[in-house]
Order: sequence, then C-alpha cells, then structure tokens
Amino acid sequence: MKQLFIIILAIPTLAFAGGMDRLKAFYQNTTSMRANFNQTVVDSQGRKVQEVTGTMQLQRPGKFRWDYNKPYVQQIVGDGEKVWLYDPDLNQVTVRPLSKTLGSSPASLLAGSKDMEKSFTIKDEGRQDDLDWVQATPKDADSGFERVYLGFKEDALQQMELHDSFGHITVIEFTKLERNQKPNAQAFRFTVPAGADVVGE
Repeated sequence: MKQLFIIILAIPTLAFAGGMDRLKAFYQNTTSMRANFNQTVVDSQGRKVQEVTGTMQLQRPGKFRWDYNKPYVQQIVGDGEKVWLYDPDLNQVTVRPLSKTLGSSPASLLAGSKDMEKSFTIKDEGRQDDLDWVQATPKDADSGFERVYLGFKEDALQQMELHDSFGHITVIEFTKLERNQKPNAQAFRFTVPAGADVVGE
C-alpha cells in the first residue's frame, strides 16, 4: 500500500502551560529540523496495515524532505516553490505547486508559516504519555484528514497522529531529533532521475 504521499500531503497563544504553549514555542524556536521517523497506519478496525521508516528534514518556510527507506524507497521534496514526489519503483516523478500542496495538509503544520489559524482550528488536548498535545482540525473539507494531533515534549515535536475520513489513523514518531542545525541546501533541491516520467504542473 503506497499512501505515503497522500499522508504527508492530505497558532495561537494561551496564558497557561500546555500543548498550545508548546506549539507556540515550537514555531518560535524551531527554524529547521531533522529526525528519523517511524510511521504506522492502522485501519478502522485497529489492524496495522502499514509500517515504514525513514528520515525527514525541514527548513521554514516551505522547504522539507521526507525519505522513506523501508520497506521501499520513496521521496518527497519541497523546494519552497514546488513539491516533488518520486517513486523509484514506478520510475515516476509527480510535481505540484507548493501553494496548492501545503494549505491544510499535515505538512503545513511542520514546514508552513506561523499563521496556522488561517488553515486550522487549534485546540489544546492536555497531557498524555508525558507529552503535551494539541489538535489541529483542517478548515478545508477537502484536505483528506479530519484532524491531526501533535505531541510535544517541551518545545520539541515528538509525535503526530493523523485521522483521515476513512477511519485510518497514521502515527508518526520522531527520534534522534535535531533542531536549528544549518541544513544542507542541496537537501531541498530535487533533480529528476534520468529516464523518469514526470507528471503534473
């Protein structure tokens, strides 16, 4: 099942400590980020239907890269203007304008601007499992997701939980997280592999 591209591509202040404050601190204090991740998808019956691992990095605003390594390879690269989706098995690249890709997608919660209230309704969800949580509900009904939860430890993002309209839940856990390291500019540039088909704008 290859729903990786859809998963990634389907702020506020309060006076008390909690998820909202953690989210605000994350946006104020994190200009770049890189981490390993483990992504698990369960269906509406609670059955695991997918588990993948990889690495990610981002630089605000609008630059990000997700490399899926196991069990198969895929790449998503946002260069600030376009988003490139590469599937080596199909030898196909799909390209989309960044402005049409971020919007109310989960990716915009990480790599987008600080003004998330234009695209999401943000709600504090309290503390659970040693993490402070917020819920982000897309204002765009066509975003592909009903809600997204973000879990923070202090101002570092540790976990995302995405609920889609089909009852699937995608959990992304981040490890070996580094913030505000000078990113390699080449990481956010995508070169179409020789012979690959290019689809999109």
